[in-house]
Amino acid sequence: MNEILLIGGGGHCKAVIDVIEQEGKYTIAGIVDKKKLIGKKVLGYEVIGCDDDLEELFLKYKYALVTVGQIKSNSLRVKLFTILKEIGYELPVIVSPLAYVSKHAIVKEGTVVHHYALVNADATVGVNCIINTKALIEHDVTIEEHCHISTATVINGGGTVKANSFVGSNATTKEYIIVNGFNKAGSLLK
Repeated sequence: MNEILLIGGGGHCKAVIDVIEQEGKYTIAGIVDKKKLIGKKVLGYEVIGCDDDLEELFLKYKYALVTVGQIKSNSLRVKLFTILKEIGYELPVIVSPLAYVSKHAIVKEGTVVHHYALVNADATVGVNCIINTKALIEHDVTIEEHCHISTATVINGGGTVKANSFVGSNATTKEYIIVNGFNKAGSLLK
């Protein structure tokens, strides 16, 4: 089984660990986090390095996944994804066996589809996205790169979520809407 590095050891990392363990396609080699956390453990997996060690770790590990969450900003997720790609890491798609992804859908590299999420026919999910627990991505939806579709969110048929957007828990969109993120009041922008 291939070994994978997890980049970021916070709360989102814990959720991704559970999905990786359930999927059973990768063995978690360790976690990369802040230098002061090296040697600590997250759900039994050791922090084995910091960002400065990514090139050296690539000599041993070819697979990695960004496991930093995205609520206030996705800038760290995007930065880490870019660094990993520049080094040469492969960033696989991780899909919980408790999720459903249509064989007619496309899910791109570095994306995690969490437990009980649904990605229906002709949907496309871009790179480095989080499709969180119980999210529903309906038919003909496009989720562009570096988005977080949060827990129990519904993106209805034909909708588009633009790059770098965060769609919060329990949000429901109309069909064929374009989502560009959130304004300060928390309502969807279009």
